[in-house]
Amino acid sequence: MLRQLRQRGDTLIEVLFAFTVFSLVVVGAISIMNQGTVAAQRALETTLVRSEIDAQATTLRFLHDAYVAKFQPGASYDPNTPAGVWLTMTSAATRASASSFGGVTTCPDAPTNSFILNTVKAQYVGTSSRLVKATSIATVSYDTANNLTDSEGIWIEAIRSATVLDANKKNAGYIDFHIMACWDSPGHGAPMTLGTIVRLYEPRS
Repeated sequence: MLRQLRQRGDTLIEVLFAFTVFSLVVVGAISIMNQGTVAAQRALETTLVRSEIDAQATTLRFLHDAYVAKFQPGASYDPNTPAGVWLTMTSAATRASASSFGGVTTCPDAPTNSFILNTVKAQYVGTSSRLVKATSIATVSYDTANNLTDSEGIWIEAIRSATVLDANKKNAGYIDFHIMACWDSPGHGAPMTLGTIVRLYEPRS
C-alpha cells in the first residue's frame, strides 16, 4: 500500500513539454514534406514546359529544312506548304533584341511580332489574338481537330542577323528564334521562366 502511494504520474508541466516537443517534430516533418512536394511539382512543370519548347524547336527545324530544300533565288512558295510557312514566319523577324525576363514580377505580354507554331500541323500562328496567361503551365492548347486555340504563356520571337557587307557572306544569314515561356507556379513569389534559342541559317538571294 505504501509503495503504491509513493508512485506518481507525470506532472502537467512534463505533459505540456512532451506535447510541445512532439508538435515541433510534426510541424518540422510536415514542412519538409511540403518543400519536397513543391520541388517535385516544380520539376514536373519544368519538364512539361521543356517538352513543349522542344516541340516548337523541332517544328522550326522542319520548316527550315523544307525551305532550304526548295530554295531558289526569287522563287515564290505556296503559303500552305512548309517552305511557304517558313517565309511567312520569318517575315516577322526583326533586328531588335528579344524580350528579357530579368526581374519580372508578372509574366510579360508577348511582342506584337511574336508567334507560335501549331506543332501538329506545322502551321504559323500569330500570338496577338492567341496568347493568354498560363492557367497552370506554359503550353499550347488544341481543339479536337488539332487546330491551335491558345498559346498559354509561350511564344517565339525571331531576331534576324545584322546586314553583312562582305560580298562573300551577303548571300547567307541566320535567324535566332527565341522560344520563351512564363507561368506562375505555387510556392513561388515570382513567375517561373524558361527559354532557349534556336539559330537557323538560311540562303538569301
